[in-house]
Amino acid sequence: MSNSEQDDLQKYLEGKAKQEQEKEQEQESEPLSAYEACVLSESAKIHELIAEAQKEVKERSLEDE
Repeated sequence: MSNSEQDDLQKYLEGKAKQEQEKEQEQESEPLSAYEACVLSESAKIHELIAEAQKEVKERSLEDE
């Protein structure tokens, strides 16, 4: 690949990366809808319950040994 092609490819990739970064920033700045907030809250509760259940299973398996 020639230097010109490498430079063009580098510029293209940098432009794409910049577009992705701007897109992510726009998405982060948008407020969550009530539905999205509820889903995130319920998801967090589920992860806590899973973690507690896994902890209990480990504790019981240690007691059985």
